[in-house]
Amino acid sequence: MNRKLILTLVMVLAVATLSVPAVAGSYSVTLTLASPVQFGHSGEMVSFFATVMAPGGNSGPVYLNGDSFNVASPLSLDDTPFLLNYPLSMNPGDNFSGLLFTLTIPNGTASGAYDGYFQIVGGSDPNGQGPLSNVVDFRLDVAEPSALLLLLSSGSIALFGVVRRRRLLRQ
Repeated sequence: MNRKLILTLVMVLAVATLSVPAVAGSYSVTLTLASPVQFGHSGEMVSFFATVMAPGGNSGPVYLNGDSFNVASPLSLDDTPFLLNYPLSMNPGDNFSGLLFTLTIPNGTASGAYDGYFQIVGGSDPNGQGPLSNVVDFRLDVAEPSALLLLLSSGSIALFGVVRRRRLLRQ
């Protein structure tokens, strides 16, 4: 008898569970970099702009609580523009565009390609820290100063020497 009662209760519970609509919601954003490949020189700072969009299929507001990123050394990434300027939350269908982060190229950085990624984290509440967006890859190609710039700078030094020599001769 107990066995029959347990089996009946399991069946009733299974039917009740299947008839309740799913509450699982979708909370995500799509992140798109305006220019994922950029160029820079040693000593410069390069800005990356992006658009973030909350799909219309989201179950409600999505909270942009932080980010996750990585960039090849010796470059450094500053995510302050994202943290200060992007919205704290987005309703389904919302989008926002603006400066996402900057990369600083230290003086003396060797020429080459430097890769990295950026991702937004958050969730359905202000405390969520799960991945919200797709991971966007970016690349910064660091180039040596051009020969023209070197020629101009050496020409400026020569011109300075001529002016200084004339001043000394006048005295």
